[in-house]
Amino acid sequence: MTGKFYNQVAVISGGADGLGKAIARRLGAEGAKLAIYDNNADKLRSAVAELQEAGYEARGFAVDISREQDITHAFKEAESHFGRIDIMVNSAGIVGPTNTSVLDYFVDDFDKIYRVNLRGAFLMSKYALQAMTKRDYGRVLLIASIAGKEGNPFMAGYSATKAGVIGLVKGLGKEFATKGITVNGLAPAVIKTAMNEDTAPEQLAYMTAKIPMGRLGTVEEVAAMAAFIVSPENSFSTGFIYDISGGRATY
Repeated sequence: MTGKFYNQVAVISGGADGLGKAIARRLGAEGAKLAIYDNNADKLRSAVAELQEAGYEARGFAVDISREQDITHAFKEAESHFGRIDIMVNSAGIVGPTNTSVLDYFVDDFDKIYRVNLRGAFLMSKYALQAMTKRDYGRVLLIASIAGKEGNPFMAGYSATKAGVIGLVKGLGKEFATKGITVNGLAPAVIKTAMNEDTAPEQLAYMTAKIPMGRLGTVEEVAAMAAFIVSPENSFSTGFIYDISGGRATY
């Protein structure tokens, strides 16, 4: 196996489906060894089998990224198995309530989305960075959202937590700027994934209407951009939020 990620190890959360799975496949195709984190055991087994059948070195780890003990155990096991961690892509996330006024938004729902989207991003970053600082090299990519930059009405939890992810990227990017480690974010508009199957049709139509290209993005398009962001050649960009939005974000 050759490619820009030859002999590099990538940890990808939410890697059993959607964006995470597409990113894993792209990095694997370019030579990376893959540690796939996901909390859906059935999909995890299936995704790892598919990656292995495609000829990629991959191992699955059952991880709920809102649980610190899951993450610490998984990073310890992944580092022990592969010997190093070069890349971490945090793609795991949930949408939470949509088409729901904040007046009717349950606190328990907000707490749940916070634990996965923001607390999970913090924990994944913390333990990935601990591994990367041992070698003074690393690429961290946190999947944010255009909702975190612009805000989507009737999606208070999702918009707020993705804005928090953007703040995390900016702070960590500066914190590790002289350590050989970059920390960047990617803010997609609506991408065609299973994650959006639970989004209210009215909410989905509103978000799609704001995309000048008039269509949803694909997971392959996101994976292509992610592969550049975490590549060795992307060495002078950190703390930045890349957009992939079909023209919705232009500045």
